[in-house]
Amino acid sequence: MPNIGIVKEYRSDEKRTPLVPQDIELMLKQNSNLNFLVQPSKNRCFSDEEYLNKGAKLSENLDQCDYIFGVKEIEPTLIIPNKSYIFFSHTAKVQSDNSAAAQGTPGMDKKELLKEIEKKNITLIDYENIRDNTNKRYLGFGRFAGIVGCYNSLNLYLETFNLPTMPRAFHENSYEILKQNVAAREFPKAKIVITGDGRVARGSLEFMKYTKIKEISPQDYINKDFNEPVFCNLPTSCYTENIDGKKFELQHFINFPKKYISILDKYMKKTVMLISSHYWDPNSPKLFDKKNIYDYKNLKVIGDITCDINGSIPTTIRSTSIENPYFYLNKSTFLEDKKNNNTFAIMAVDNLPSELPRDSSMEFSSGIVNEVMPYLIGEDDGRIERATITAKGQLLPRYSYLKSYINN
Repeated sequence: MPNIGIVKEYRSDEKRTPLVPQDIELMLKQNSNLNFLVQPSKNRCFSDEEYLNKGAKLSENLDQCDYIFGVKEIEPTLIIPNKSYIFFSHTAKVQSDNSAAAQGTPGMDKKELLKEIEKKNITLIDYENIRDNTNKRYLGFGRFAGIVGCYNSLNLYLETFNLPTMPRAFHENSYEILKQNVAAREFPKAKIVITGDGRVARGSLEFMKYTKIKEISPQDYINKDFNEPVFCNLPTSCYTENIDGKKFELQHFINFPKKYISILDKYMKKTVMLISSHYWDPNSPKLFDKKNIYDYKNLKVIGDITCDINGSIPTTIRSTSIENPYFYLNKSTFLEDKKNNNTFAIMAVDNLPSELPRDSSMEFSSGIVNEVMPYLIGEDDGRIERATITAKGQLLPRYSYLKSYINN
């Protein structure tokens, strides 16, 4: 039976783990032939002792592992030849111009990562691509990205309007405390749009329930005036439309994103804060252009949870860190600036769930136990094959487009 390894995360700000101790204990009870090796880490949200107590073994050396799990990209020099790795490689959004839409670790050259994977005969399975036949993902950190991203965006709103801010999420390290914090705050004059209808958006909307901000319909958001703080959620059907004038169909949009344009503009005239919680495909329309900013007179804050550089939100010129989550952008120059009357504030943290690492890891780990492991070590129903980018260093046909990116 296979040996399963868990790497020590390369990023110093990454505290999550793909498999939590209690789930390892559960899998060992179900299959005593499994063997779990965990690289020791002082940074991980679960201690080495917690893993030992649940039946895992600690080892710096993962050479004997058949499958090696991580969360974020593996540092290329640390990749062990001839192994099967499972992590977020952030290669799925390489664009037609061969640029890498820059989700993922800042400074991590995805091209070099893929070259090393080819060179070392690696089988790479990407969590993001573990999907069913309708392209729906089986697992992800999206819910907690939405929760923490919403909290950070609301905190930036307070900062922008010179109001007392809440403690940072990673200092609190508790979803329950974040709920209490936001429930005690007022957000005067808030007019908020939250885009999306997937995991991230559901996380954002879940968290908004604990605020004193009233949810209204997209129609009322456009057509009525409110003196109280309000927000509306725009699913994909509300902020995009078919260029042929046909009725919006989600599956058609997924299959033919180039046939759609953004109509977000009509919601933005009143908007004070935009929280982007949607999934973006490089072939789908950008939500707005830089030139539109001049028309958005009330816009002060953008919380970009999607965090796609050169993506659907053109103001996201770079990602931010947990330690320094915000920056201000000059509306005229589109360069970073100190906070002033001609700037608006940006939140673009690229690993938001790591601010609540135990909560988010437990949810993600449960997904691996139920939706990945049975098909990885048992009979695959196609989900693992669809998520396999390289097999023994060779790009699989569905990912052959990456060849030109690697060689460019």
